[in-house]
Amino acid sequence: MKLISKHWASGFRFWKSRPAVSIVIFLLAFGVRVLSWHDTRLEVGKVQTEVTNDYHRIASLLTEGGITSFFSSSSPLADLNNLGHPPGYPILIAGVYSVFGQSITALQFLQLTFDALSAVIIFLIIAEVLGVGAAFIAGLLAALSPQFAWNSVLLLPDTTAVLPILVAVYFIARGLKNPRVFFFIIAGALIGISCWLRANAMLLSLFIATVPLLVLRNKSALSYALAIVAATILIILPLTVRNAIVFHRFIPLSLGAGQTFLEGISDYDQEGSFGIPRTDMGIMKQEAEEFGRPDYYGTLFNPDGVERERARLRRGFNIVRAHPIWFAGVMIRRATSMVRLERSRLISLDPPVTHSLDVSNKQPIWSAAPAEQIEHGTSWADTSSLVTDRWLAIKGTAANYGDQLSVPTEMINKNRDYLFVVPAMIDSGRMRLSVKAANRKILSTMVLETSEAFERGHQPVQQVQLPLVASSDAPVRLVLSNEASNPPKPVIWIGTIKLFELGPASFLWTRYPRFVVNVTQRMFVTATMLPLAIVGLIVLIVRKHWRVLIVVLVVPVYYLCAQSLVHTEYRYVLAVDYFLFALIGVAVWWVVAFLSDKARSLSRA
Repeated sequence: MKLISKHWASGFRFWKSRPAVSIVIFLLAFGVRVLSWHDTRLEVGKVQTEVTNDYHRIASLLTEGGITSFFSSSSPLADLNNLGHPPGYPILIAGVYSVFGQSITALQFLQLTFDALSAVIIFLIIAEVLGVGAAFIAGLLAALSPQFAWNSVLLLPDTTAVLPILVAVYFIARGLKNPRVFFFIIAGALIGISCWLRANAMLLSLFIATVPLLVLRNKSALSYALAIVAATILIILPLTVRNAIVFHRFIPLSLGAGQTFLEGISDYDQEGSFGIPRTDMGIMKQEAEEFGRPDYYGTLFNPDGVERERARLRRGFNIVRAHPIWFAGVMIRRATSMVRLERSRLISLDPPVTHSLDVSNKQPIWSAAPAEQIEHGTSWADTSSLVTDRWLAIKGTAANYGDQLSVPTEMINKNRDYLFVVPAMIDSGRMRLSVKAANRKILSTMVLETSEAFERGHQPVQQVQLPLVASSDAPVRLVLSNEASNPPKPVIWIGTIKLFELGPASFLWTRYPRFVVNVTQRMFVTATMLPLAIVGLIVLIVRKHWRVLIVVLVVPVYYLCAQSLVHTEYRYVLAVDYFLFALIGVAVWWVVAFLSDKARSLSRA
């Protein structure tokens, strides 16, 4: 099973110690994720805010009512709106808060620890089935990945749910080498644990169960496969029983399949011919109108959540039956998107602002009223409607991207913390506010878009905060730009811009490791990584490493098949990227081994 010669590998004594390599990978992965947390700790609360608030609300109910309230049909938890997601993540939140208090930081550090362990586990999986060389490359890529680093600090269960899946695959790899039913039971149980965190892996055990059948092909293979499925069911069963007791319905994990099924169809129905809304709010509004139930608007699952979900599923399946070829194309396009790497935020070259952003008692060092923004700035948009002295109305162009307004500021000083505060009301579409240096380097940025909860003309005013560390003694510019707005020609109102000086910057020494990580992370794009993964796949096929292929591909194949049926986001399929990096590890190690053998042959000639 080795991809390289034993003679070449023996030159690297360090790689013979899996614990030592595991420690190195963990420390590197943990360090990268700490840097990501340092960069984004003030921003992550603005990502998927409604979803994260819902998780924390349920966690608070669990804390207040205790475990008995979870099984009570009269507790506040007995609301179908609490079944939009499995309860595992709220339980984790409640556990962390019971130990560390209401500490978001503690929760984030637990998550990034889990994610750093995931980089170790992919190393151990590939080391188990192939060899330490390719495994080390895979673990290194997982440790440095901006996709994993960014998602690990979000207040969402996506990266945490991946860890038990990876550990399950590791036990499968161990079980194939040393067949014992214990390994397969543990693998199935871990998949069940992942399902408590995210429902996406609910059918994964059926795919995992095929691995011993395909590889071992003996009398015990069927019992191993059944052990995997049975263990998963046993872990999920308490939640199913609880749902039956509390809601008197058969709900294996959670609700939401019908909603995501419909939204997945509408994602690719560009003309809107099926009449399916693309958002949760749109679905709720449509159901309220169609069923004559105003109380349906504002909630997805209560009242009549199970019946509404079944109606959504029927509606989706009717469309699929009527347009099977079209939907097959949708599945293929969606599956193709899963092997692309998410365009994630890289580790910043400069350390983040460490001072408090509370400037209520500070005076700005510079400001620009709406009239001054027009007078001193440069505009490519329609800024003719200066409504009052307080607001400047800006209508962007039809282009997907491009600057619409650029306002210069006064000189700022190197290695000091600053904060821009911009009152803004995004009336239509999506736009980006950025602070750019003279060399066009982005020092701080934020995307602004409309809220589904408010109609046009009634959107809330946001006090947008753009903190930055000055990298040079030079003026900067506040730039407003289009950001793939839908509908096009976005409309925004801007108030008086204020700039505050917060004090001297800290952690400037981190610029050195940040530079190394940032340069490395720039390679994590689809155009670079996908061809390498394809090479790794070809290498395994040519060398007939069928066992390795089955172990490495079973999880990606599951997501490509199952998740392509419904609405998909990159964070739902993060597990695929780990095995993509495994294939890249194979390709890189094969190239290194090939060049080494050629060099050795030339030296002997």
